[in-house]
Amino acid sequence: MTGLLTAAELLPPGRPTELVLDRAKAMRTLVEDVLEVARLDSASERAELQDILLGEFVARRVAAKDPDVTVQVVHESEVTTDPRRLERVLFNLLTNAARHGKPPFEVTVEGRVIRVRDHGPGFPEALLAEGPSRFRTGSADRAGRGHGLGLTIAAGQARVLGARLTFRNVRPAGAPEGVPAEGAVAVLWLPEHAPTNTGSYPVLA
Repeated sequence: MTGLLTAAELLPPGRPTELVLDRAKAMRTLVEDVLEVARLDSASERAELQDILLGEFVARRVAAKDPDVTVQVVHESEVTTDPRRLERVLFNLLTNAARHGKPPFEVTVEGRVIRVRDHGPGFPEALLAEGPSRFRTGSADRAGRGHGLGLTIAAGQARVLGARLTFRNVRPAGAPEGVPAEGAVAVLWLPEHAPTNTGSYPVLA
């Protein structure tokens, strides 16, 4: 992939070159995501732990990625976690919301819990029932948008953190199940006792 991108960058400027570069970068991202899923499946990944103020960390990272996303810190909390992996989970949830949901996009931090909400049509029923699955996006059209890897990676990285990642749709209070959703909410529950560098994990109920 590196060789392909290097060769594409040597092409003369113009729309065809832009298209080749765009497809080559998309292919590189796909390959990197597939390799990351494989590493997570092997259960060999280990968290590199640091103490951070969760609300401050999330607000700073989200502001740098997308200033239009609203961040509310209801209750600050110091946690021991892997910042790089936490950022990966957070950014994948925001990317999924931007791709499949609708604004406004909201992130709420309350203690050890992070919620990412959009106001789109909600998560597919298959995802709610079975969780994320690679190469299944819930899109009705064959072209699709994405490969179902973003949430799969988010769930895998959450496991490395010893965290729990849940998904639900928002519906008006008291509305029957058939009423269309008013948005999707992903909730990341960070554990009170973080995984150790040697790979021991807390038991989640």
